[in-house]
Amino acid sequence: MADRNRTAPDWEDIRVFVALARHGSLSAAARALAVNHATIARRLAALEAALGEKLAERRPDGYVLTPAGQRSLAAASEMEAAAAALSRGGAAAGPKGLVRINATPGLAQGFLVPRLAAAAARHPGLDIEVATDLRVVSLERREADIALRLGRPQDGDVLARRLVVLGFGFYATSAWRHRIAQGAAPVFVGFDEASAHIPEALWLAQHFPRARRAFRAGNQAAHAAAAAAGAGIALLPHVTGRADRRLGLCPIEPAPPSRELWLITRRQDGRDPAIRTVSDLLTTIFCDSAALFAPA
Repeated sequence: MADRNRTAPDWEDIRVFVALARHGSLSAAARALAVNHATIARRLAALEAALGEKLAERRPDGYVLTPAGQRSLAAASEMEAAAAALSRGGAAAGPKGLVRINATPGLAQGFLVPRLAAAAARHPGLDIEVATDLRVVSLERREADIALRLGRPQDGDVLARRLVVLGFGFYATSAWRHRIAQGAAPVFVGFDEASAHIPEALWLAQHFPRARRAFRAGNQAAHAAAAAAGAGIALLPHVTGRADRRLGLCPIEPAPPSRELWLITRRQDGRDPAIRTVSDLLTTIFCDSAALFAPA
């Protein structure tokens, strides 16, 4: 595009671009911003015209940022964070801005949310969003600012901090534990077909290939609820199983392996006050509760 055709970027166009980069599709970005598809497409085109560069390409599975889009996203995300902090004014002391955390549903719902919400109350300038997803989100695409992942990342320009060792065990009601003690074959609560690729699902299928799965769901919070209702035996992180008084450890061999939980951030955000503050809060929360996660 010729330089004479460029105009100053519009903030609303930038906001739409960040949403499209984060969510990966017109429909998801439109839902997030409560607008229609046409608005997202129109504002993306307007920003590309203003900057004189193609920012995103449409693919069969969604939109992918071009190299120019990747460069622009970093600056656009900083503008988004600054706008969020500015909207709160100068009354609050300390770090300001929105920090988005991604964690698995079981970890977030059963452990993290109440503890983090209480800690965040001490920082009135911070807005914290906790999103639950079993898939690996992209920090590069700004889908999250902090990711809690089972396993250290092997690539990417990120900072990784190990939080705890996550132990697993078989949990069931007293009735099921009695049946197993009497020699009954185990009946499991397991992952649904869409989540069959998860390491715990693969491990269970490998070691108990013929066992019945009486109830299936997409996350371990649902598994715990189903096991507590008597549906069967659930392979759970100890932190999830120990939180429900209706459940107890069930002596089934072999014992499932432990995994490491890591806190991941973008390297370029290492000095961001809001992200650094929330990272430190998370580290303190997990370190103070390490015994809940430890293998039995």
